Amino acid sequence: MSTPWQMARRAERLNPSTIREILKLTERPGIVSLAGGLPSPESFPIEAMRVATERVLRDTPKEALQYAASEGFAPLREWVAAEMATHGVVADASQVLITTGSQQGLDLVGKVLIDPGSRVAVESPTYLGALQAFAPYEPEFVAVEGDDEGPLPDSLSAAVQGGAKPRFVYLLPNFQNPSGRCVAAPRRLALVQRARELGLPIVEDNPYGDLWFDAPPPPPLSASAGDGAVYLGSFSKVLAPGLRLGYVIAPKALYPKLLQAKQAADLHTPGFNQRVVHEVIKGGFLKTHVPTIRARYKAQRDAMAAALTAHMPEGVRWNAPVGGMFFWLTLPPQIDATALLPQAVEAGMAYVPGATFFPNGGPGQHANTLRLSFVTATPAQIATAVAALATLLRAVGA
Repeated sequence: MSTPWQMARRAERLNPSTIREILKLTERPGIVSLAGGLPSPESFPIEAMRVATERVLRDTPKEALQYAASEGFAPLREWVAAEMATHGVVADASQVLITTGSQQGLDLVGKVLIDPGSRVAVESPTYLGALQAFAPYEPEFVAVEGDDEGPLPDSLSAAVQGGAKPRFVYLLPNFQNPSGRCVAAPRRLALVQRARELGLPIVEDNPYGDLWFDAPPPPPLSASAGDGAVYLGSFSKVLAPGLRLGYVIAPKALYPKLLQAKQAADLHTPGFNQRVVHEVIKGGFLKTHVPTIRARYKAQRDAMAAALTAHMPEGVRWNAPVGGMFFWLTLPPQIDATALLPQAVEAGMAYVPGATFFPNGGPGQHANTLRLSFVTATPAQIATAVAALATLLRAVGA
């Protein structure tokens, strides 16, 4: 069928989210999904939201429903700046930009910093949503290799050799999606030091940092990187993702362009949502609420660790995360997790194949990896799903 519409070149780089396509499979009755990176709806503070909504509509209804400043609701920006100061990130409210989810923050960073053909360094593996956000701006992705402790500082050096220096390196030091790994303090300092020596800016993404189980993670990279870092945060994992509320903390030299890109994209993040969230959190609500999420997720983490230990055949490797939402599994090299997924769904469970999380991943690369999420299933469901996956792996020769 002919069409008069001519697509922009960048549209060719827009692809459906593998994870969201998999979620469609899980809508079938009887499927236990360990695929989506969704927060548990049992953690949503529904009553606190109801009370805050009523208060906003009672006290400031016209202001809440009117157009608002592109920078964001000033008291919320001040709260973010004060909260981040407790983690060692020194910035004032004028450097805080409220975004429509931290996903929009990634898009704004890409829009402002990436030219067609410019290089962007990313972890291998890395967050799929970041690859999707950056891809339309036509970068060349450069993989930063790592180990179980996180990205390797020497890989930053490799990223700047053999071509133009990357515009930035994108890092998730806390309970990374998809690997679940948390970078220890010495490695963080080494990464910041190497990036500073190379003149390589850091884009630090931290959606999971509050979801630690036994001990909080070390200070953010941005705490020691100063103006060499952009920091992205989110309220999705500690309140509710449907609010679509995140934030960017940017150096003063970069902030105006991010703000202009935000204005062009959507004028401002919904002011009503910002006011409701500020009403909920301003009195210290998160200090009592987030520990309940941690306790729930830790129990589910323990259930998945126990199920993997009990059922998985030899040759399957994993590391139990100390926070966040994900286990990362490496299967025997002959097993293709993507090809196996339809059989897993038939067996009553779903996961995300790991190959989709790698930059520049071609067919067959990292095919023997997969991600499991543990926060939206009960311990009993986790045990059932992991047992089904283990049975299938034995059947195909693991």
